[in-house]
Amino acid sequence: MDTVKTTTANTEGTASDTPGRNVRRRRSEMTSANVRFFMLKAGSSTEKPELGREMASEGEALVEAFRTGQPFFTLVAWKAIPELEDGGPKIVKQAMTK
Repeated sequence: MDTVKTTTANTEGTASDTPGRNVRRRRSEMTSANVRFFMLKAGSSTEKPELGREMASEGEALVEAFRTGQPFFTLVAWKAIPELEDGGPKIVKQAMTK
């Protein structure tokens, strides 16, 4: 007889996905609210990229990248914030909104 083990993810604490290793799940994951999409600037390369025109959505960036044969970039801005963990301070990253 097969048994199914169901767990719920703890989004504010630690989750142990790998035995002996704590993996943090942040409250502010990357979402469409904080990811920006840019085309590659003319004259630059993927080895030394420069951001060109910003696209309104991932779909628009995909279409433009396909149409032009150029790559597009995703950008997420982060800020460092303090968080108390196990009674001590820790600096963590938090994604900023557009």
